[in-house]
Amino acid sequence: MNIAKTAAPVCEETVCRCAELIPERLRFAFQPIIDFKTRTIFAQEALVRGAEGQSAGSVLSKVTADNMHAFDRHCRIQALKSASTALSDRPELLSLNTMPNAVYDPATCLRTTLAAASANGFPINRIMFEMTEHEAVNDPDHFAMIVRSYKDMGFLTALDDFGSGGAGLTLLAAVMPDIIKLDMALVRNVHISPVKRTILAAMVDICERFDIKIIAEGIEVKAEARALFDLGIHLFQGYYFSKPQLDDAPAISDINWSIAS
Repeated sequence: MNIAKTAAPVCEETVCRCAELIPERLRFAFQPIIDFKTRTIFAQEALVRGAEGQSAGSVLSKVTADNMHAFDRHCRIQALKSASTALSDRPELLSLNTMPNAVYDPATCLRTTLAAASANGFPINRIMFEMTEHEAVNDPDHFAMIVRSYKDMGFLTALDDFGSGGAGLTLLAAVMPDIIKLDMALVRNVHISPVKRTILAAMVDICERFDIKIIAEGIEVKAEARALFDLGIHLFQGYYFSKPQLDDAPAISDINWSIAS
């Protein structure tokens, strides 16, 4: 759920009028992020859906400048509730999309998210916040402060769509996230692009030096997965491995593990 900043930040304690502006009940689909090296599920990304399973696009079309920040918060809380059932007695992380520019003071503005995690028995250290590189464009210093604050509070942080914006390595150096998720443009057809493979090989080296994990998302064909694995990337997400599953999280037995040549 990556929406550009168009309104002033709204604190967690601001009264939420999402129910009035977006009346339908939110549901969530979960898509696994797999660790191909260990043949385990690393995380499950919570993807918003409508009350009847409508697409994220259908839901987000009702989000406006007036309610987007409250909606972002509402999604986090509802995703935690859904994950407490879908990931019950399972070890993987929960990946939540969020808009850091909606937060001006993490200690105050994440209060209800922390409360929701506590109420649903979901450990903070199993929550990963995905923040798109595009969110850093308006105020990179604020973005870096938010990422550092999330890490200090015990959350894992992931820089989503890495390589899609203009900040790139400068932003990586400023925020030092736990994880980067490669933009799909770098993943698509990587097996037939020597330039992309050269760029990604350099990224693997940089991230290994600083203990930053790399996730390749949007993988749709076996050849892409094979090329990425040969480069040293082993955290994968995409339709080739598993489609999102509504109201539940795919298990290890649901994953397509074949990337052999």
